[in-house]
Amino acid sequence: MGVIGDLPFSMEEYRLRQDRFLSQNKEDTLVLIPTNSVQTRSNDTSYPFRANSYMLYLCGWSEPEAIFMGFQDSGSWKSCLFVRPRDTRAEIWEGRRVGIEGALEYWPIDEAYSIDDMDKIIQNKISNSNSISTIEGFNKELDILIKKSNLEIFDARDILDDLRVIKSEEEIKIMHDAAILASNAHIEAIKKTYPEIGEWEIQSVIESHFSANQSCPSYSSIVGGGDNATILHYNSNNMKISDGDLVLVDAGCEISGYASDITRTWPVNGKFSDAQKEIYNLVLDAEKAAIEACVVGSTWSSMHHASSKVLAKGLIDLGILECNLAEALGENFDGPYRNFFMHGTGHMLGLDVHDVGGGRQGDKGPERLLSPGMVLTIEPGLYFAGWRSDIEIPEKYSGIGIRIEDDVLVTDEGPVILTSSCPKEISEIESLVGEMIE
Repeated sequence: MGVIGDLPFSMEEYRLRQDRFLSQNKEDTLVLIPTNSVQTRSNDTSYPFRANSYMLYLCGWSEPEAIFMGFQDSGSWKSCLFVRPRDTRAEIWEGRRVGIEGALEYWPIDEAYSIDDMDKIIQNKISNSNSISTIEGFNKELDILIKKSNLEIFDARDILDDLRVIKSEEEIKIMHDAAILASNAHIEAIKKTYPEIGEWEIQSVIESHFSANQSCPSYSSIVGGGDNATILHYNSNNMKISDGDLVLVDAGCEISGYASDITRTWPVNGKFSDAQKEIYNLVLDAEKAAIEACVVGSTWSSMHHASSKVLAKGLIDLGILECNLAEALGENFDGPYRNFFMHGTGHMLGLDVHDVGGGRQGDKGPERLLSPGMVLTIEPGLYFAGWRSDIEIPEKYSGIGIRIEDDVLVTDEGPVILTSSCPKEISEIESLVGEMIE
């Protein structure tokens, strides 16, 4: 919590979100959206609290022990918050609270109550309702109270997830800021890289840049040197990177809850080898093809198909796959090229790094079409793990893991790369490595 009332968006923005959400519920429905619970790290210490993304979306409330409530009153919807009351003794230890009065004055709600009165007030609202719209699993006490009601229960995410898919102009601005901040952090890390640098040292450069700009990582940073880059979610970040090896860095930051997500791969000695160049250029071509496919009206899978075709053909041309393109791709894009490109090409991005609204490869149900205002990642990669024994890895490519990832906004005029300030051409990268060391 910063200055009381210092919300990242305008009151009108939040009210519009609430209206869009609440109006899609039945008139006799009671809406109850809890925030996350505080999680214990060890003994009596807790992890840093991060509010539920749905709570942030609806009203920007970032304190723990809170519930957003919506209900009909005289034919119109009202919104309110249950919050922690002011408590001088607790605030001496844990920090100042907004409290009931502050919530009512500075937040986009109609009413505010103490969380201590939750049971009594919600019971009363339940008695005048025929159904409840909620998200279970975040507040055990609330879940028990709802189940005792014996009312019909709806999952609020069925409505909220669709609303969160299309970003407003205000959301896009913050996401662009997060993309620029993460881009600058990667640039700083590239400039400070040298042979035998520790993975943790690169991580510290990036994450200290986030902290210095009042931000934080939006997920656990991945810094994999050499063969570690072939482990998709590697995050031990505790090895030194040998001269001649590449380092793959997947790191993003969060601003006002909104995430950025960037991956860049570079040689720690400042010079790609011929084999590294071959794979890097192939991944870069695949990424560019996928970005070009991010046009309004295209299916979600179109970008994955675009990148997959480039990668499969490239693997054939390099002699890594000995088959034709159709065989390499397989009937459902599940052919042998997947031995080297195991993940999807991208995912939604927003208040969650892997944001809601579907669209990821393997999702069930109707395929989502790309629409203006969607923000997604494009991140093809190729991985030649020297430690694998289940497939044959060409010696010249062994230990090479390369992924290139950008954040892309879908618009009527075509895709806009929010992370465009982060270099990815070989000549740009080679000119930057070690610049602040020399």
